[in-house]
Amino acid sequence: MNRGLAGARERRVRTGGIELCVAELGDAAQPTVVLVHGYPDSKEVWEEVALRLQDRFHVVLYDVRGCGRSTAPQPLRGGFTLEKLTDDFLAVADAVSPDAPVHLVGHDWGSVQGWEFATVARTEGRIASFTSVSGPSLDHFGHWLNRRISRPTPRRAAQLLGQGARSWYVYALHTPRLPEAAWRGPLGARWPRILERLERLPADGYPTASLPSDAAHGAWLYRDNVRSRLRRPRPDAYAHVPVQLIVPTGDRYLSQHLYDDLEQWAPQLVRHTLEGQHWVPRTRPDQLAAWIAEFITSQESRADGAGAPAARTPAAKGPYAERFGGRLVLVTGAAGGIGRATAFAFAEAGARVVAVDRDAEGASRTAELARLIGAPAAWGECADVADEQAMEKLAAKVAAEYGVVDVLVNNAGIGLSGTFMDTSAEDWRRVLDVNLWGVIHGCRTFGRQMAERGQGGHIVNTASAAAFQPSRALAAYSTSKAAVLMLSECLRAELAGQGIGVSAICPGIVNTGITTAARFTGVSEEEQQRRRARTAKLYGLRNYPPEKVADAVLQAVLHDRAVVPVTPEAHGLRFLSRFTPRVRRALARIEPKL
Repeated sequence: MNRGLAGARERRVRTGGIELCVAELGDAAQPTVVLVHGYPDSKEVWEEVALRLQDRFHVVLYDVRGCGRSTAPQPLRGGFTLEKLTDDFLAVADAVSPDAPVHLVGHDWGSVQGWEFATVARTEGRIASFTSVSGPSLDHFGHWLNRRISRPTPRRAAQLLGQGARSWYVYALHTPRLPEAAWRGPLGARWPRILERLERLPADGYPTASLPSDAAHGAWLYRDNVRSRLRRPRPDAYAHVPVQLIVPTGDRYLSQHLYDDLEQWAPQLVRHTLEGQHWVPRTRPDQLAAWIAEFITSQESRADGAGAPAARTPAAKGPYAERFGGRLVLVTGAAGGIGRATAFAFAEAGARVVAVDRDAEGASRTAELARLIGAPAAWGECADVADEQAMEKLAAKVAAEYGVVDVLVNNAGIGLSGTFMDTSAEDWRRVLDVNLWGVIHGCRTFGRQMAERGQGGHIVNTASAAAFQPSRALAAYSTSKAAVLMLSECLRAELAGQGIGVSAICPGIVNTGITTAARFTGVSEEEQQRRRARTAKLYGLRNYPPEKVADAVLQAVLHDRAVVPVTPEAHGLRFLSRFTPRVRRALARIEPKL
């Protein structure tokens, strides 16, 4: 027997000769969100998401017919059609929210059902919004197939073959009796270990003990619906509610191309991509719950505004909005330069931003501007990255008040120019404390939180083109940045198995304010001022904007790149370091004239 959801109120809903087990969490006076599970799951697949939503919403979960504590139709054949599943949904919605439409969320076959509910006429007025996760409409899928078969191109043929390979299990489930025997036998016993190994599902008691019978009954979802709908897809399968689409990037069963041109079927569509595989309700509940809550809140605000146009949730734009909207991003050294530009780039993509800097006023200003640019929320925090205790306090505060960081950008750094012999021990300590230990503190505190959460993430460490090229005039600075580069490579190897990417960004000569605060060792204060002014002028003439570095940061996270040279000189120096070490060493001997 399945375990119950902790703290849930259970009821039974009778419909069409079966009895559905319905669980409720949260205040029934709040907007109702109905979570529908997929195959071969039960309602407990939503447990982690439901617990995160219960403080703000009336959360309803139910075992679909034939699964968990719900009864199965008799006979099984013909008992799982989308029409009968729609009857079940309406019966649940009428029982839990008789006077108001519900917000629908579906995963896998729960999403396949959800598309049916959101597009048929008889559910109009009963659904306020629909969030689809890893499950296409069978009607849309049918039209997708027909377009590629009737008007083939090399690209369309590749998409067709790719999805055909991913759908191997659909063919197997249409065979008589064999799937039932497998699920009630060895496959059912081994399925939890398969999910743990292939999908990185935490070993936390899910799937439940009813899995073998759930999966055996659920085979009829495919037999009763797939072939008939794909052969004769409905021409009127238009969503009559706002739709939020969440697409896991690593879904081994569904191609992202299945959702091409989805806007024609769902005019009010919001898209997100999510790092993860198929079972994101178990592996990424934090992000999933955040997007669901934001989308529902947006629709509720629209309803309260008596028809006022709804703002997109999150308020994002640009090429990265689909991937970073709603993510929590922390950037150090964010009061100016590359750090501020990076915070703004994530804000424009709809991310929530924590701007960190020793300059409290500068960090707050960055957060204020980030909100104006498009961040749904942004905060300024004051901390010295070189101070281990300060970083630990910051990490604890951020986790408690804003959540676990999804993307960490260790950007804070200082400049130091001078030969080894002219660089004092105190100068060495200061540059290593900020440029290296600041990165170490960030990776240790925030990276540990990412790892403990178990839902992946990404760390970006700002190194430098100086990490590739030794110089007689940059002994301490180049050493600190080379150490950051190697740290990033080591950390990338260590965290790869936990779904956490690590990238080292290596800019070059970028027009920022770092030159005005840089130290030049072995010279008088007057000479330092002259060299700062001269260096700032040269950087200004080069005029490479920090916004291009920020774009490289987002690209690094998007494509999980290990080492990212940014400026042309950074690319050139990396090439020299890899293929012409003698030339690199010769360049290192040149004394710069300032």
